[in-house]
Amino acid sequence: MDYSGKDIQILRGLEPVRFRPGMYIGNTSLGGLHHLFAEVLDNAVDEALNGHCNRIEVELLADNWLTVRDNGRGIPVDMHPEAGRNTLEIIMTTLHAGGKFSTKSYKVSGGLHGVGISVVTALSDLMTVRVQRDGHIWEQKFSRGRPQTELQIVGETSQTGTQISFHPDPDIFKDIAFRKQLIREYVQAKAFLCKGLRLVVTDRSGSISDREAFYFQEGIKDYLQMLLAERPKITGEPFYFEYQNEGDWRLEMAFCWTEQTERVIRSYANSIYTVAGGSHETGFRMGLLKALRDFIHRQPNWQRQLRGMRGDDLTEGLVAVVSVFVSGNLEFQGQTKERLNSDIQPQVENVVRSAFENYLFHNPNTAESILRRLHLSLQAREASRKAREAVQSKTSSQRLNLPGKLADCSSKVVAERELFLVEGDSAGGSSKQARDRRIQAILPLKGKILNVEQASLDKISKNQEIQHLTQCIGTGIGSQFNYSKLRYHKIFINCDADVDGYHISTLLLTFFYRYMPELIAKGHIYLARPPLYRLRIGAGKKIQTLYAYSDVEKERFLKQYRRAKIDVQRFKGLGEMNAKELQETTMDPAKRLTLQVTLTDAARTEEVFQTLLGKDVAKRYQYIQENAVFVKNQIDV
Repeated sequence: MDYSGKDIQILRGLEPVRFRPGMYIGNTSLGGLHHLFAEVLDNAVDEALNGHCNRIEVELLADNWLTVRDNGRGIPVDMHPEAGRNTLEIIMTTLHAGGKFSTKSYKVSGGLHGVGISVVTALSDLMTVRVQRDGHIWEQKFSRGRPQTELQIVGETSQTGTQISFHPDPDIFKDIAFRKQLIREYVQAKAFLCKGLRLVVTDRSGSISDREAFYFQEGIKDYLQMLLAERPKITGEPFYFEYQNEGDWRLEMAFCWTEQTERVIRSYANSIYTVAGGSHETGFRMGLLKALRDFIHRQPNWQRQLRGMRGDDLTEGLVAVVSVFVSGNLEFQGQTKERLNSDIQPQVENVVRSAFENYLFHNPNTAESILRRLHLSLQAREASRKAREAVQSKTSSQRLNLPGKLADCSSKVVAERELFLVEGDSAGGSSKQARDRRIQAILPLKGKILNVEQASLDKISKNQEIQHLTQCIGTGIGSQFNYSKLRYHKIFINCDADVDGYHISTLLLTFFYRYMPELIAKGHIYLARPPLYRLRIGAGKKIQTLYAYSDVEKERFLKQYRRAKIDVQRFKGLGEMNAKELQETTMDPAKRLTLQVTLTDAARTEEVFQTLLGKDVAKRYQYIQENAVFVKNQIDV
């Protein structure tokens, strides 16, 4: 094979961002789209964290435009002494260019890579930057990483600040519509973390303008109270503590235990939400654990009852907000900053341990309530362990005897094996005929599986469909999960495009989220996307067959071929498709459309699962009441 220098491609400027956007924003779905907004807002918040800004405005505009405006110092617009171009253009169009590589301009900052804002420039088909400083209003426009105009003065002003308006590039993102609720939640969190900062969200995208302001004088105390809403506390006032280490770093935390079992820990580093935790969150947990162990050691009545206590017992029912601000270099895992890697764990651990242990000794009644909660958690963990061991034992004994209704594939290479979970025997029959027998396996599921969000482990272990599913995948579940025993690289949920099919998909996703979360984290779970319509256009031997995957696409085809004879069939179930149609549209790796299941906001995901599938009926009823007005599609009858 000929391989030489001519085959080596050199990407210049911001071309790498457009060529591999996932490396910089995680993905090109909704998570990546809103990461663009986060990068712009974080720059404005950095101005506030360093004392140069007290107001930030966010505007959702028509046609999917978004604007972020602050009253900070304004991006520099003078000529850069080395590059020979204006500094604004360099910042907006050059990777690793910015004022945050030292503490001279920004003592505390969430954006330390010099990458964020230039990534937004690269992935926007249109962008306008306006800067107020030095008595002038400066403006420059960009498109797909390149300047479209020169920097020019467009007005005079006595104020300072930066305004960035951008439109996501539809060539990069399949869906460029910003979600107001996601924008609102992100802005609200910033307001909680930055005392004294006022943030305003204005929605001008529709016919009616809507405006909401966020300002919290108590900061994360107010944040914790919001998280505790409808969660009964087992103690009185939540524990709050703030620590400043001679200007190098600062810790602020507020937490409380509740009667519920779920754990909610929101950790932040320099106002950046670290969804995957990191060294600061680990230090917080270890500090709590060591403080409680020291306290229990001096409580003879509790020593025996809490023997074997673990961190999992401690955090059950814990609701906490942990925020650190660190000057200098802050190390995150990747550009999306999901995890803090900076070595700050020992410092956080020592501060938390000392403060919480002192609190326990001075508040004996609260300490007693916490210890009783710990004891209940420990007992529940032991009961769950025994139930899981029973499930694992049963699964292990049956592993070599896979379910009879599984049509397995012949390949022994896990990296190319695929498992399709289909709804019922009818769809199973078509899928078995349509599959590539070498790499694709089919498992028909009988009806709706158990809602594991409400069921006990004992009940889960006795559910036949879950037993079959677990045996096929091979990893075990819960604490017995063993990733190395995974039998399929891709697992597709392939259900009918109706209410029952959506419900089954949701129940399966709940099972994977609760008992095999690593499969989601490592990208093994997919939603298949069979077409909704088949359109036969023309007559006789000149019939052309097209497939539409949405109502919008169907209407586009109808309009495009309005002069021809068109026969439209709606596929309500996979069983209505013959094997050839199913193979062409849904199972052929070269032609199929799929959605990879990813986790972009762990806290929000947890809240949605609890609300929609949990035991609290009142939450679900309230959600339906608040959102029923937005339902546009008729329910199938």
